[in-house]
Amino acid sequence: MKLVFAGTPEVAVPALDALIASGRHEVAAVVTRPDAPAGRGRRLVASPVAERAEEAGIEVLKPLKPRDPEFLERLAEIGPDCCPVVAYGALLPRAALGVPAQGWVNLHFSLLPAWRGAAPVQHSIMAGDEITGASTFLIEEGLDSGPVYGTVTEAIRATDTSGDLLTRLAFAGAGLLAATMDGIEDGTLKAVPQPAEGITLAPKITVEDAHVDWATPALRVDRVVRGCTPAPGAWTTFRGERLKLIQVTPVPERTDLAPGRMAIGKNSVHVGTGSYAVELLWVQAQGKKPMRAADWARGVRIAESETLGG
Repeated sequence: MKLVFAGTPEVAVPALDALIASGRHEVAAVVTRPDAPAGRGRRLVASPVAERAEEAGIEVLKPLKPRDPEFLERLAEIGPDCCPVVAYGALLPRAALGVPAQGWVNLHFSLLPAWRGAAPVQHSIMAGDEITGASTFLIEEGLDSGPVYGTVTEAIRATDTSGDLLTRLAFAGAGLLAATMDGIEDGTLKAVPQPAEGITLAPKITVEDAHVDWATPALRVDRVVRGCTPAPGAWTTFRGERLKLIQVTPVPERTDLAPGRMAIGKNSVHVGTGSYAVELLWVQAQGKKPMRAADWARGVRIAESETLGG
């Protein structure tokens, strides 16, 4: 098939690579978000998908909005049979959905209908799921509601951050998306409507969602930290400033600390929660680089009465 691939961040690159490497389909063009300011100089930088496509000599389309007439005209000129999508980052209008004969097929990082929305991996970790996966489905105008072509499953490990899990899913999902394109082309794969039961939503994680409440149980604190790492980053407050929490680990044997109360050891920092304590392993103070929590605690000289979170 002739394909136009739509995607933007690094997590979409393995799928693009898989489609290029398959040799079975022609990736005629790539659609990605416009260049965005990045770094201290805030200079405009192309998306990871754009950079990879340019390396491969593939035409790159960067519409400000996918309903722009110039983009729709060029898409029609290319005449793709199917448009695979991975984390493109913009809503596709009806005019675009109707261009490819086989539609737009999205690789979504959950087992649909669970966790429809922008942040499925973060929500699955924060909810304490043990299993997640990736799904390919035909895009409709509803939110991730289209019929499903295929799935792969992935176990969520006890120490997984959303970054760890998303990396594994990106590679597993790349194979799934390539296989889906093959199945659509040869007619062996049919999309199956999603069940009406088991629908959960995964909206974008906000900074406030990432604010750790020390009155919640230790497992919840751990899941919030892992689910919000690397972005947007879990945080608490200390002396009126934000303290980013990069890594913690539950300490079930320690139950003597009130929520937010710290116990500083020679090489450890324990914090009380609504159940048992967690140990802070890595933190980042405002304007500082990430550091081991024990080093941070020595540097700020914590008084016995001080707590995290006010």
